Amino acid sequence: MPEIAVGDITLHYEQAGERGSPVLLLTGLGGVGRSWGPQIEFFGRDHRVFAPDHRGAGRSTPAKDGYSIERHAEDMAGLVRGLGCGPVHVVGLSTGGAIGQVMALDHKDTVATLTLASTWARVDAYFRRQMVGRKRTLVDSGQRAGAESNALVLFSANYQRNFPDRVEKWVDVTSSGDYHQDIALARIDMVLAHDQLDRIGAIACPVLIVAGTGDGCTPMYFAEELHRTIPGSEFTTLDAGHFSCLEKPEEFHRSVAEFISRHE
Repeated sequence: MPEIAVGDITLHYEQAGERGSPVLLLTGLGGVGRSWGPQIEFFGRDHRVFAPDHRGAGRSTPAKDGYSIERHAEDMAGLVRGLGCGPVHVVGLSTGGAIGQVMALDHKDTVATLTLASTWARVDAYFRRQMVGRKRTLVDSGQRAGAESNALVLFSANYQRNFPDRVEKWVDVTSSGDYHQDIALARIDMVLAHDQLDRIGAIACPVLIVAGTGDGCTPMYFAEELHRTIPGSEFTTLDAGHFSCLEKPEEFHRSVAEFISRHE
């Protein structure tokens, strides 16, 4: 897996595709680029694709500090500039969508279009209670228990009913990597601190918002709030949970690829 030095860290990233406009896939709280699964290959058919591991996740540097959405946006903008591939089509899922918001606001030169999937601009009491519960589970019961409980809100009920083996495999993979509890807790704190609701109306690039109708982590009202607040944004829903890109991979890719194509 290739890597690049960005500021005080080294970012590792998955790469696919050899031609076409560049797509930057920003994953969620786990921070591991390969968690995009089939989307890397799908987008690689027509685009150059980069799916980085976040600071402190996967094979990127397990830095002791820098755990804020703003610093992650700076990291990812640095990656784009270092690779000389910008501006890119940013596709951000959950925490990746939060990072994408700040990239589009503070690093405009790196963003051509922005897809915000299963994400939020400002936390509410429901989201905060959920994340505080995640922290408590990690501290009290460890990485595996955290992954088990997270699956309940990250995958839709129908998907868990119909594909329990896939969900179990996700839990196995998620809980088998290197684990730094202090980093995991700091990453949860950074998503709780994310608040760009008063700024996102200034995003000037084309924006697509994707929501899963069965998302128990970031309910659809977060997506509707984004759509109301970002002028000219497009909005689509999928019959899926938080991980719509995994539950409905073909539909997710088609929606985003068509949006990107319209704004090439």
